[in-house]
Amino acid sequence: MSAKDGDGPVTLLKDIDQPFIFEIKLGSKPYRMEFYDTSSPENWRLLEPDLVIICYDISQRLSLINMQRVWLREVKMTFRRPDRLPILILGLKRDLRSETDPNGIILPNEAYQVAQSMRVDRYMECSAMTGELIKLAFEDICKTAVQTRTAAGGQSEGGCVLM
Repeated sequence: MSAKDGDGPVTLLKDIDQPFIFEIKLGSKPYRMEFYDTSSPENWRLLEPDLVIICYDISQRLSLINMQRVWLREVKMTFRRPDRLPILILGLKRDLRSETDPNGIILPNEAYQVAQSMRVDRYMECSAMTGELIKLAFEDICKTAVQTRTAAGGQSEGGCVLM
C-alpha cells in the first residue's frame, strides 16, 4: 500500500519479523517506512526503532489507561535513547466512536490532553476499517520520522524503523 492508493482499509500487519512496508512521497522526495507489529511479548525489545507509535483502542478506556501507565514507561525503560526517540500516540478504531455512548468511548479532546500530559511528539487517530484518516496518519508519522535528528544534529540517513 502507498499513500497514493487513497484512504482505503489497511491490511493486517504480519509477524514481527516481517514488516509492513509503506511508501509515501512528501513533496518530491519518496520515503519507505517499515512498521513492525509488536504483539509478541518479548521480541519487540530486540528492535532498535527510530520512532515508536503507541496505539490504543478509542472504544476501550482500559486501552488508554494502559497506554499511560504501562506502555510509555516500557518504551522509556527499554530503549537506549528515550529522550531522543520520538513517541507518537495513535488512536485506532475511530469508526467505533459514538457521540451517544458515554460508556468508555474516548473523545479526541480527552485523548489529546492525555497525549500532552505524556509529553509525546504527536497525537493522531484513524480507522483501518473505513480508511478514515489513514493517509493523514501515515503522512504525520513520516513527517515526524524525517524531522528526527542524529546526535551530531543532522538528519538521519537510510531507512526508518517504526514500532
